[in-house]
Amino acid sequence: MALGVKRIVEIPDIDRLMAGSLGQFLEEQRHARVEATAQAWARGWKAAMVLGPLLLIAIILVPVELFPKLWVSGFIVTFAFGWATGPIRAAKKRVKIGINEGIADALGMTYSHDGKEGREFDLAKQFRLVPRHQRAELEDFWSGELEGLPFLLHEAHLCQKKGSGKNRRWVTVFRGAIIRIASGRRFHGITLVQRAGKHKSWLGFGDRKDSVKFEGHQLDTVDMVHPEFDDLFEVWSDDQTEARFLVDPLYVERLLKLEAAFDGQDICSLFVEGDIVVAVRGGNMFEGGTMNPASDRFMVEKCAEQFASMGRLAKSINRTYGFGD
Repeated sequence: MALGVKRIVEIPDIDRLMAGSLGQFLEEQRHARVEATAQAWARGWKAAMVLGPLLLIAIILVPVELFPKLWVSGFIVTFAFGWATGPIRAAKKRVKIGINEGIADALGMTYSHDGKEGREFDLAKQFRLVPRHQRAELEDFWSGELEGLPFLLHEAHLCQKKGSGKNRRWVTVFRGAIIRIASGRRFHGITLVQRAGKHKSWLGFGDRKDSVKFEGHQLDTVDMVHPEFDDLFEVWSDDQTEARFLVDPLYVERLLKLEAAFDGQDICSLFVEGDIVVAVRGGNMFEGGTMNPASDRFMVEKCAEQFASMGRLAKSINRTYGFGD
């Protein structure tokens, strides 16, 4: 939905949200969630009554080794479980989208559950803010303006195939948020801030590398002016002077606060051209949809706090360097 631009700093009035259109929407979903639960139970009983006897007969009578029969049976049961719980997943998604749209409206943002890869994700991949992967699922796209400057956030779930033969499977290598905050000026160089120990020589057993390359861009290590942060972060840049100006104790402190706000870990950031890109690992964020109406207010408060805290940090970064003034 198209929304006016507001300054994203304060948590919206939860009482007003719950008394307005969001509260009405959640009240409408109360009955829908009861129906979805009943439908899921009905599907589950049908699947059990039909598949249970058939699988038991197949395991006993089919002249095949036991392991293949158990493997096929497990696949069928998994498929049946997914079919049975489909109504619950759909109900949760409706509630989640409704809550997030209500919060976005209050914050002057736009929200969309689905979206496409953008510049921030390309940069995150190029400079290894996220690990290499073979499958990417993106969702929960938030966008708008902060102090008149573009701002975007989305979640990413990245997977890699690991193992071999029958043990080959998809493994999650990253789940978290990708954030892009526009700056009010263009940076002279490229500066990367990552957790300490990310780039080591001798296959990871040596000391920190003197330089790293990312698709033709060579970034050299930067000796931190504030050595107390050496155990936490490493800085790489092709402009040493600018990097020392950008990555000061206040910036590091705010990165850590952002990480804590999302219950995350391994936060990293990139200054490139006119953007600040941040990646932070965390759980499945902005998940406001549950099947328990009694938890609606708590989930609204949680989502609002997550997003408002990030918005305050984003604004403070721009103000620190005079980008938004």
